[in-house]
Amino acid sequence: MLLELHVKNLALIERADVEFGDGLNILTGETGAGKSVIIGSVSLALGQKAPRDMIRSSAEHAYVELVFSVDEERRKELEKLEVFPDEDGLLIVARKIMPTRSISKINDETVTVARLRQVTGLLMDIHGQHEHQSLLHISKHLEILDTFAKSRTELLKAEIGEVYRQYRSLQAVLGESEGDQESRKREADFLRFEIGEIEEAALTEGEEETLTERYRRYTGSQKILENLSAAYQMVESDRIGQAIHLVNEVSAYDGHLKEFLDQLYDAESILGDIYHGIGAYLDDMTFDEEEMEQIRRRLDQIHSLQAKYGNTVEQIEAALEEKKDRLQKLENFDEYRKKNEAEYERLTKKLEKLCEKLSRERKAAAKKLTEQIKKGLEELNFLNVDFAMEFRRLKHYSASGYDEAEFMISTNPGEPKRSLGMVASGGELSRVMLAIKTVLADSDEIPTLIFDEIDTGISGRTAQKVSEQLAVISGSHQVICITHLPQIAAMADCHFEIAKSADGGKTTTKIRKLDEQETVEELARLLGGAQITDAVRQNAREMKDLARERKGLAPENRDRI
Repeated sequence: MLLELHVKNLALIERADVEFGDGLNILTGETGAGKSVIIGSVSLALGQKAPRDMIRSSAEHAYVELVFSVDEERRKELEKLEVFPDEDGLLIVARKIMPTRSISKINDETVTVARLRQVTGLLMDIHGQHEHQSLLHISKHLEILDTFAKSRTELLKAEIGEVYRQYRSLQAVLGESEGDQESRKREADFLRFEIGEIEEAALTEGEEETLTERYRRYTGSQKILENLSAAYQMVESDRIGQAIHLVNEVSAYDGHLKEFLDQLYDAESILGDIYHGIGAYLDDMTFDEEEMEQIRRRLDQIHSLQAKYGNTVEQIEAALEEKKDRLQKLENFDEYRKKNEAEYERLTKKLEKLCEKLSRERKAAAKKLTEQIKKGLEELNFLNVDFAMEFRRLKHYSASGYDEAEFMISTNPGEPKRSLGMVASGGELSRVMLAIKTVLADSDEIPTLIFDEIDTGISGRTAQKVSEQLAVISGSHQVICITHLPQIAAMADCHFEIAKSADGGKTTTKIRKLDEQETVEELARLLGGAQITDAVRQNAREMKDLARERKGLAPENRDRI
């Protein structure tokens, strides 16, 4: 579960520290107070794209930190991803957002956003304000079903994905071989030319470097000759010998001069070696214009092959093998095509069999899923609802099978089931998504669920039903919910108020946990609007007391979903 949320310098929040509790955590506040910023900060910590304008004015960066408490079962799942909570089962997720980049960390280890989402997906699920609109897209329906049936379909889908990759690759190969005989003949002739060009060159490893060094020496030979000749003449002069004679004449007057004399003898020996070395080099130095031209032509040939086939001998040899393989296929085209067609037929049959198996598994799972969703909808005040999933076969295979699946609903007796978009209003879609989230949460055992204004478009008795359903879910999950309806807020185990204030020319959003009396006052505000009378307060107390009574029925309700 989520224990703590820490936010700094995000939008209107200068600093916020929230300690969430078990069960149902409710967040309420005036319109525009920044309720969604709180949930938005959680989304950012979980890997949502971070807009740079979310950083609070005058701040260098924004920071969000989540502290999770992990049970033993969840610990095992995290350890499979090489993420290790501490000995107390705590896991800290943090994200620092700067103007040019963001940094994500799990237990102080920097991670990619993709890895952050993978890990936190085991811990929390967020239902945003407009997520129910995704139900209008049919592709979302199959995604929901596959999530529900993951334990039965995950490995099968992975196998289909691999076979489909091979199938598509072979399909592309067969498409390439559709050219006429004349085109294949031209390609084969060109391949023979390229193969001959590479083989005749007979390149060797390190040849280019050796030839380049020799060619560089040839091009600089005139300068080498001029400079070495001048140096030879300088070293040849007997100035060191004269220096030895002069120092030797006076060394008898001062014993310390003997040290200089020894050094001069050493210098004379070193210069003698240099003199003979330069002389030998000049004697051996030759300039063969024909050899230089041969080296230039060879280097041109090597560079031409590199431009066509690869920068190294290894890459050129790999290109040679590819061309030989392609030529062999063209020379034995009929046999090659026949072999590919046979393999394509085998893969098609295998893919068909796997897709058929996956479709059966999906249809069996869809029956269970829709039955559970239907029960959830009945709990959410859908009367006489009929809910099912309709399957259609695509005209082609895909990496996830050949199914197209769509949720169908009827909200009136005698009316045929139709697409959600044709029947359900915004408020009804929101309740359908709540029912789906409930089923998936139980299926995946996600510890924490967040609902951002799940009450959109509902009121009255329906709002009461939604509140009871949230209470049931909170019996087995931690639930964090933003709401503006008193029926839902009254069910809170922990109630937080989000308020906006202006101080010193700055506008800030703050969040605080309410005690019993403050909770009643907040419920009264939700009930009474601008004017809160004693009668409204009394109504709020009664609503809170009734909520406690209804929550006492939660175990019985839980058995029914």
